[in-house]
Parts: sequence; C-alpha cells; structure tokens
Amino acid sequence: MKISKPNSKNAKGGGTIRQRPDGRWEARYTVGRDPGTGKQIQRSVYGQTQAEVRKKLSQISTEMDNGVYKDPSKITVGEWLDIWLEEYNGNVKPFTINAYEKNIRIHIKPYIGAVKLAALTVPQVQRLYNGLSKGIDGHKALSPKSVKDIHGVLHKVLKQATTVGYLRYNPADNCALPRIVRSEIKPFDDLQIPQFLTAIKGHKFENLYILALFTGMREGELLGLTWDCVDIIKQSITVCRQLQKGKNKGDPYAFTSLKNDKGRSITVSKPVIEALRSQFTWQLEARRVAGNLWSEGDFENLVFTNEFGKHLVAGTVYKNFKAIVTEMGLPDMRFHDLRHTFAVMSIRAGDDIKTVQENMGNHTAAFTLDVYGHVTEQMKKDSADRMEQYIQKITG
Repeated sequence: MKISKPNSKNAKGGGTIRQRPDGRWEARYTVGRDPGTGKQIQRSVYGQTQAEVRKKLSQISTEMDNGVYKDPSKITVGEWLDIWLEEYNGNVKPFTINAYEKNIRIHIKPYIGAVKLAALTVPQVQRLYNGLSKGIDGHKALSPKSVKDIHGVLHKVLKQATTVGYLRYNPADNCALPRIVRSEIKPFDDLQIPQFLTAIKGHKFENLYILALFTGMREGELLGLTWDCVDIIKQSITVCRQLQKGKNKGDPYAFTSLKNDKGRSITVSKPVIEALRSQFTWQLEARRVAGNLWSEGDFENLVFTNEFGKHLVAGTVYKNFKAIVTEMGLPDMRFHDLRHTFAVMSIRAGDDIKTVQENMGNHTAAFTLDVYGHVTEQMKKDSADRMEQYIQKITG
C-alpha cells in the first residue's frame, strides 16, 4: 500500500501515517465519500510505533480489497463476534472452536451483542462479568472458572478488534474477575492405594486404571493411546494425542492434540509394563473370540478397546470407576484423582517438581508446584520433625 503525505487526498483504502503530539502514531484512511456532501469519510487507527499502525492500515486495505471491511462506527459487537469466529480461528482445534462458539452464543451475544463495537466500554464488560457471576435473567450464577473462560474468549475477540483498528483499546483489559478458589485435590492415601488395586483385580478396565494410577495420564490420553506409542523394551510410553468426544450432542469421538500441545515420553514402572502385557494378551484373545465381528472402526491399533475392537467411551470408564470407589467408601473420588495420586506419589518418592511436570505434561513447573506445593511443604515439616526427634535423642 502506498502511504500518502498527510495533506494529500486519498482514494478509498488509501491512508496517511503521522506521529501525534502525545507520541503515539496515527494512520488515517478513507472508507468512501459521504453521498450527501461528497466529502471523504475518514477513520483512524492508533499504535505505539509506526510499524504497528502500518500493519493495521495494511490489514484494513486488504479487507477493503476483499469486500469484508466493516466500518468500525457501524459494526456491532455481535457482528464482530461472528466475523472473529469465522475468520480468525484457522489454526484453533475444533473442540476449542466449539467452546468459543458456545460461550459467545449463550453468555456474550445476548447481553452486549447489540452494542456498537466502537462504543463498548470497560464498565459494560465489567457489568457483564458481574451479572454472569450473580446470575442474569434468571440464569444460574456461573462459577469463577466459567467467568474467567468467558473473559478469555471476549478478550481474544476484542484484542483482534484493536489489532485491525476497530478499537483504540481493549475494554476487557482492565476488568476485575472473580477470584478462583482451587478445589482441594483428593488423592488416594497409602492405605487406599492397595485397597483400590485389590478392588479392580479382574475388572475389565483393570489395566487402564493401573496406567492412570501409575503414569498420571489424562483420561483422553489413555483412551487415545495406540500400541505404536508403547515400547516394552525401553519401558516407555509416548503421549502425543488424546481421544475425545465432541462438545455438542451427537458429535463423534476424534483424535485431538494434547491439552498443552506438548507431547512427552514417560519412562514407566514395572507394574505398568505388566499391565500393558496383560492388556495385549487380553486383546489378542478378544480378537480371536470376536472373529469377523472385530472392528476397529476409525481408530486402529488402540491399546484400550472393548471386546469388539471399538474405542472405549469415557462415560462408561468413569461410571465403572465411580462404582468401584463408592464401594470402597470414597464416593467423592474422581477419575482425575488418579492423576493427582500419581503426582503425589512421585513427589514423595523423591522426584523433583520439573520431572513431575514433564511426566504429567503440565504447561509449567510453576503450575505443578502451585497444585502440589502442599505436598512438598508437608515433606519439609516431616523432615523438621524427624530432625527434632534426632536432636532430642542425641542431647538426652
């Protein structure tokens, strides 16, 4: 795009760039002519550097050339939400797109969708978050985590609007979010672990539950594990994808990328290898018995299947787990608590936080320490208690 001098007249899509007295850079561009007066209609975009506004001006010119440009003075929040969903999520996972769409459709559009995008203010966005937290129009109040998720979507939407020059600033930048209180984790203790292993003995999902307990893999990672990712000789498992059901009713299961898009290799213990050998033997026998009825469907080579070779259903795995722990007298245990149990066992066995983080596939070691820091603190206290007892012993 040619950048004109500040005082030159511009064709539609043309623009000028100048530095303002306050130090910011401004690009002015022409969107057409007023049909009544014949005068040019101009708009401005702003940025901290010349390169920033030049990029915004280039994007606007491209939108005009492609016929998708919307005048920021006219476009509503709802219209921009639709454009953002359609045009700016090409590399986002389908499951994430579905979550974005649901939050936009249910929690954002009905309340601020009719507002002019350029007129949206911080108090309006704050009022939305407050209403969602307390319950709007008779709807159930949302949890702090849900409000934060909705904020995450809206912030992305409005950030893109500032990037293309539709907004001068992001109204979601300075909003106060409800405080999230992390749920207390409930791992198995030293007595409950052997009780659980006894309870699952001979169960059809015994091997799956053993891997969950002794590898810390997520449910979707276990359901999506294939034999080519298992190395019995090296005693390792490569975790590179998960199997998940679509968010909407009727959606099929599909392989998806990992939660943090970060694959990992886990060196596993002997009980895990024994469980994998047992699963392989069971699957061979199941295939022989099923004969022509054996069908892997769309997911070949899965480690965990039903007796006909089909993938397992997460709901079925969960219901069977709940039945087992309820029988043990632990009705509040969740399947995810097996993962927490693995993390706690690893830390207590002497693994450093970085190793635990990498084995579990957490995004950062800081996150792992935040979740399981109480375990290390208790270990420090136990160590201090032992030292005190030793000092008392030697000093009489």
